[in-house]
Amino acid sequence: MTHALIVIDVQNDFCPGGALAVPDGDEIVPAINARMTDFDAVILTQDWHPPDHASFASQHDGKAPFGTVPMPYGPQVLWPDHCVQGGHGAAFRDGLSTGRADLIIRKGFRRHIDSYSAFFENDRTTPTGLEGYLRSRGVGHLTMVGLATDFCVHFSAVDAARLGFGVTVELGLCRAIDLDGSLRAALEAMAAEGVRTV
Repeated sequence: MTHALIVIDVQNDFCPGGALAVPDGDEIVPAINARMTDFDAVILTQDWHPPDHASFASQHDGKAPFGTVPMPYGPQVLWPDHCVQGGHGAAFRDGLSTGRADLIIRKGFRRHIDSYSAFFENDRTTPTGLEGYLRSRGVGHLTMVGLATDFCVHFSAVDAARLGFGVTVELGLCRAIDLDGSLRAALEAMAAEGVRTV
């Protein structure tokens, strides 16, 4: 079966200087570029929020970033405004080899629902369309890299495994936020679903 590289959210706002910077998030770019030549397909994901997205703390009076609010699909972490559609923060990090991508999947563009996973919105049922694309390409195994290990990489890997794909996460080509122990929880959750980490 075909093997695809999924590059998760390597965008300006998730790199140093960005609105939701992941420590050392930019350091993985050269090595990710080098890995792209090793795969049959390369897919990039891109957080792509409207400016009034419901996951932004700025949209909730009296709420601060990194708190939570209830949403119809469960608790939602509130984030600083980030990856606003068409803005500098939403752009891929300079130096990332976007020309090698077979597909770019944008997620989080529905105002009332966040989207960590490359496969489903946070309601766990609304699909992004990535699964269908991969099936049509005959992709059976996925290697995931990018930002952040404990959020978008984690949710993407778990969903992919549940959908029946073989999944490897290259931790050396990921970086984490580690919000209140979220990295450890993510690693445990991925292991429980059979995701291989290297």
